[in-house]
Amino acid sequence: MRKIENSELERKSIDEFKQAEKTPIIVILDNIRSLHNIGSVFRTGDAFLIEKIYLCGITATPPNKEINKTALGATDTVTWEYKKDVLEVIQDLKSQNVDVFAIEQVEGAIFLDNFKAENNKKYALIFGNEVFGVNQEAVKLCDGAIEIPQLGTKHSLNISVSTGIVIWDLFCKLKTV
Repeated sequence: MRKIENSELERKSIDEFKQAEKTPIIVILDNIRSLHNIGSVFRTGDAFLIEKIYLCGITATPPNKEINKTALGATDTVTWEYKKDVLEVIQDLKSQNVDVFAIEQVEGAIFLDNFKAENNKKYALIFGNEVFGVNQEAVKLCDGAIEIPQLGTKHSLNISVSTGIVIWDLFCKLKTV
């Protein structure tokens, strides 16, 4: 076994990325405080060719030195848009027949491993504030909620970790439908 060199990875150029068919996943970051978390979400979005990231509320936007530390250029590839009001984003996406899910621990949430992705559907995933999670008004507007099963004592994950887990899982499910 040999470690692959960077030059062998067949990375897309920015133009190739922009023109590539996207995974039908939209990420909504609402009131995310950590610039490193925001950058990590961009990097994960790039890795899985997601369609778009919405940055809402107090969530910082590129260009930003601290976001770039973890994004490593993904802010140049992943399409993003700032919208102050997450509720407007949810309503707009739903009017476009996008299924919107809060990634949150709420009554009636579907465990991620039980979530069934449907063919020809587009999904928007809302990740909320590091302390307070997805706000209740946003949860009410969603088509549902997805919860990451957790067995330890904390029952919470860093937002960038949660994003990676959920995007990977949905990416795999969408590729097999």
